Amino acid sequence: MATRRALHFVFKVGNRFQTARFFRDVLGMKGITLVSSQAVCNARKLEWPLSEVTEGIFETEAPGGYKFYLQDHSPPESDPVLKVTLAVSDLQKSLNYWSNLLGMKIYEKDEEKQRVLLGYADNQCKLELQGIKGTIDHAAAFGRIAFSCPQKELPDLEDLMKRENQKILTPLVSLDTPGKATVQVIILADPDGHEICFVGDEAFRELSKMDPEGSRLLDDAMAADKSDEWFTKQNKSKASG
Repeated sequence: MATRRALHFVFKVGNRFQTARFFRDVLGMKGITLVSSQAVCNARKLEWPLSEVTEGIFETEAPGGYKFYLQDHSPPESDPVLKVTLAVSDLQKSLNYWSNLLGMKIYEKDEEKQRVLLGYADNQCKLELQGIKGTIDHAAAFGRIAFSCPQKELPDLEDLMKRENQKILTPLVSLDTPGKATVQVIILADPDGHEICFVGDEAFRELSKMDPEGSRLLDDAMAADKSDEWFTKQNKSKASG
């Protein structure tokens, strides 16, 4: 499964302005690039809450309550985002899903600590499954993890999930983006309801090219957003975290 690669994790957030400030100004992100030592420096400079949990590893929190752990050293040649951790209710059941069905390689396994580290390649961001006692409560803030694979593999992936009676949230579909590439997407759910998106790699590479004006365009779009008015009309409270 070396042809598959980790892409991104989608968060549901309440305050986009504060969230954008955290990712850009604290973590120093452009797209999904993270320089850990610079992120620690940025957090201190901006007086963003930061606590050292062990030597050289700091915990911080994004708006909305998402936790991030930053290692204070020069970034590796591989993806500087080391891992994304998902809580699971049944480690063995989840391991079967992510490894045997989705084809992820097992890098580390600790039965005592109920954790497994998985990935599609040595130089990619890893997925950590952390077993907990009890069911997983997604509440209203859970997001979606995304991977790419050659487009020709998507129909086979959909067929496999159907044969194994696994949940398919969105059957294989083509999504058009005016003036850009058309991508094929399928969205799955693991045994705990974690959403997983697989997208055709060829079109996604074309669609996800970095726009040097992207940061300005995001700011302009948020400034012109009318969501505050919508929430007022609907008599609903807009999340502030």
